[in-house]
Amino acid sequence: MLRRALRLGLGPGLLGRGLGTHRESSTLGKAEGSGGYRGSGVFPISSHVTFSTRGPGPRWEDSGSLGAGDWHGKVSEIKKKIQSVLPGGAWSPLCDTSHLPPEHSDVVIVGGGVLGLSVAYWLKRLEKRQGAIRVLVVERDHTYSQASTVLSVGGIRQQFSLPENIQLSLFSVEFLRNINEYLAVVDDPPLDLQFNPSGYLFLASEEGATIMENNVKVQRQEGAKVCLMSPEQLQKKFPWINTEGVALASYGLENEGWFDPWCLLQGLRRKVQSMGVLFCHGEVTRFVSSSNHMETAIGEKVTLKRIHEVHVKVDHSQEYQPVECAIVVNAAGAWSGRIAELAGIGKGPSGTLQGTKLPVEPRKRYVYLWHCPQGPGLEAPLVADPSGAYFRREGLGNNYLGGCSPAEEEEPDPGNLEVDHDFFQEKVWPHLAQRVPAFETLKVRRAWAGYYDYNTFDQNGVVGPHPLVINMYFATGFSGHGLQQAPAVGRAVAEVMLEGHFQTINLSPFLFSRFYLGEKAQEHCII
Repeated sequence: MLRRALRLGLGPGLLGRGLGTHRESSTLGKAEGSGGYRGSGVFPISSHVTFSTRGPGPRWEDSGSLGAGDWHGKVSEIKKKIQSVLPGGAWSPLCDTSHLPPEHSDVVIVGGGVLGLSVAYWLKRLEKRQGAIRVLVVERDHTYSQASTVLSVGGIRQQFSLPENIQLSLFSVEFLRNINEYLAVVDDPPLDLQFNPSGYLFLASEEGATIMENNVKVQRQEGAKVCLMSPEQLQKKFPWINTEGVALASYGLENEGWFDPWCLLQGLRRKVQSMGVLFCHGEVTRFVSSSNHMETAIGEKVTLKRIHEVHVKVDHSQEYQPVECAIVVNAAGAWSGRIAELAGIGKGPSGTLQGTKLPVEPRKRYVYLWHCPQGPGLEAPLVADPSGAYFRREGLGNNYLGGCSPAEEEEPDPGNLEVDHDFFQEKVWPHLAQRVPAFETLKVRRAWAGYYDYNTFDQNGVVGPHPLVINMYFATGFSGHGLQQAPAVGRAVAEVMLEGHFQTINLSPFLFSRFYLGEKAQEHCII
């Protein structure tokens, strides 16, 4: 019964049906349970429960935080004590508290990268009335020095194997090409993403040729402009390529290339701030939630949870600020698995929905920048070799970016972002030099490392609500293609939160429930 119900899809959106923070000033109302499909809309409940943060009700799983009244009382008491020992008159604050998060917010987004910011943008853009939804974004790396967004190579493509990924990228490229129609801010200069539409060029061996043909068929059906090339056609168009071992190539003719990730990040951040989104530089350390033990119509026992408070530890402080909330969005990228664990996800008997973990973990990837005076010219696309090595041009001075994903048994330690230069010499450069003979004489100028939010289950994104923690939503696990799909994913998550279902693109195959059901949405075109 539970498995069948999980396949039925989503229910009413939490924001759309009025699940709020229970403040009198809130624009969102209380949430009430009902018979039939409730919560995240995944199974019929045999009892009626009203979720509330006040009065008698569900059992609290955590405690020790100050309530709103206690908090104001403590602050007032401290003010009086300080004022009593200071000369002069009225109270004036001794420190700036503007960096602290608000005491309550309708939506708390954990992760301020492009995915989290895109969710914030679409929530504000799609809200029924301006200012109706209060959104807080919590980001622990306020410099973005380790953010996957800014450490990526900034590519966008439609050459995927799944229709959903192709649709996501088609939507996102339209967003990027018209960026100032979406993200313009009055009196601020227009954004320049420096989009370079040079395309992607995938190379396939004899073994991979049939798979490539099938992928291209799907891509064309979804509206992507992709052509197949024989080795002879490939050599004619790109004479600097050695076609040895290449049986077939696929080349993106439109809407593929690369852009400036930092510009997109800053553009989204600037825009959502202008729309009233609040930011906090800190780390989420705890969720306070209530739980309800219930039975389905046929007697299966389940436990529903709802998060009521997010505890945020602000920078340079050992204390936390509790933020009362209605919804939490887990857009923490490589660290989203840890955030899910904080909410109790995966903490249950093995083989049960309760015990199903979010299978997202950090994977370290290296990016190398090299110079080669005789390398490919301005017409060069991003090239993905059958070996897994890839490269693209960077700027106009015969500089190139590239790398290669390691074999599973050679995954580097994600505990730091140190670069393994031997990896380039042993695993990357030989393949580059074999495919582009001019790269025999390349010189590496610098290198860096970044994180993939790697979905170990099927290397695909996780989008939408958790079936048991009814007010946690996901936008994570894209395994390297989250940046390019962020505009579309943000809209999809906002649609589910507001309306209870996907509208623009149906991303039901990317729901969390697939991990419990064992139904992979396997993406085969991962670089």
